[in-house]
Amino acid sequence: MLKTLSEAFGASGAEQEVRDYIKNAVESICDDVYTDNMGNLICFKKGKLKGGRSIMLSAHMDEVGFIISGINEKGYLNFKTIGGIDPRVVIAKRVLIGKNKIRGVIGDKPPHLTDKNNNAALKTEELFIDIGAKNKQEAGEYVSIGDYACFDSKFIQFGNGLVKGKALDNRIGCYILTELAKNNYPHDIFYVFTVQEEVGCRGAQTAAYKIKPDISIVVEGTTCSDVPKTDETGFSTRLRGGPALSIVDRTSYSDKELRNALYKAAIGNNIKIQYKQTTLGGNDAGAIQLSEAGVKTAVISVPCRYIHSPSSVASLEDISACREVLHNFLISEDKEKWSF
Repeated sequence: MLKTLSEAFGASGAEQEVRDYIKNAVESICDDVYTDNMGNLICFKKGKLKGGRSIMLSAHMDEVGFIISGINEKGYLNFKTIGGIDPRVVIAKRVLIGKNKIRGVIGDKPPHLTDKNNNAALKTEELFIDIGAKNKQEAGEYVSIGDYACFDSKFIQFGNGLVKGKALDNRIGCYILTELAKNNYPHDIFYVFTVQEEVGCRGAQTAAYKIKPDISIVVEGTTCSDVPKTDETGFSTRLRGGPALSIVDRTSYSDKELRNALYKAAIGNNIKIQYKQTTLGGNDAGAIQLSEAGVKTAVISVPCRYIHSPSSVASLEDISACREVLHNFLISEDKEKWSF
């Protein structure tokens, strides 16, 4: 399932393939499954406990990508990035374009034909996509302005329990929620697969406004910089260190009591867990936390090296641990002792 989710086409604004796959996986095990006006997939499962809490588990379906902004006379495609993509990772990468998944390669003028500093990252305006067309007319037969594009990258397992693929941020979260939906829990659970997180957490904002949950937990893939030439204080997270709990980032503060409950759900069951050491970036928690009169929200993430690239790397052990922490939290019926 994680392989299929990783390889699925789903740039922000074009999440339909991802949504359809998840819907087919959960519609027979949930009490209600529907898609809202924004394109969020909302799956509700009634809890066994009378008077229990309403819990929103959120994971975004979209990935960073590209949108075609022009076609020149020689058949090369101009494009803009969707979401935060480091220009250094796009040169010579393969992409899939539009609903027919036309293959292309991101190109640039060869370095020996330019007098620019070869170490400088190129701007999007200096790059193009080559689909092998001989001119503008032929390119227009396959691609249209406004088509979305994604990295073309196969999901593989390698090394000691690691996986490589595109869109692990956040198809990992989607996979975990889909697995959790197979279980029955005391409390009412909304499994929410959101759209357009990478361009402003738009889907989460409208979904939380409609659901009005008592509490929310965002399940994410997050930065992992435990690589050479990085000081340990800047690691953010460590691969194989377990899922990471956020304290604060640029868009939200995690609720302290809810975060502590997740931590206890890990430690009490001998599951590895860590805290995210950096405060950069943001995710759907920022939009959910500010919905309506406010929602108590926490974030738990799986570390992903080389995030927002065609070759992100994660640990199967961390993914399993994240699922187990959430499962242990959700089976609790002791709502009277919950201070959140």
